[in-house]
Amino acid sequence: MKNRLEEIRKQRGLTQEALAKALEVSRQTIGAIENGRYNPSILLAFKIARFFEMTIEDIFIYEEEEQYETQKND
Repeated sequence: MKNRLEEIRKQRGLTQEALAKALEVSRQTIGAIENGRYNPSILLAFKIARFFEMTIEDIFIYEEEEQYETQKND
């Protein structure tokens, strides 16, 4: 799943560390989400969206093809 977290975080002038502290997660978690190595839980996705006063869909881009490819390869 792609996301705009890094772009949005930088627009707001926040470091990964500051965002992580506000969300009560590690800086490594924020970095992994931004780099697409980790998809957040639905709870964390909601926390991120609420923090930025945006919808989950504004931040996280779900591409149905990705899901199809994952299922096809299983």
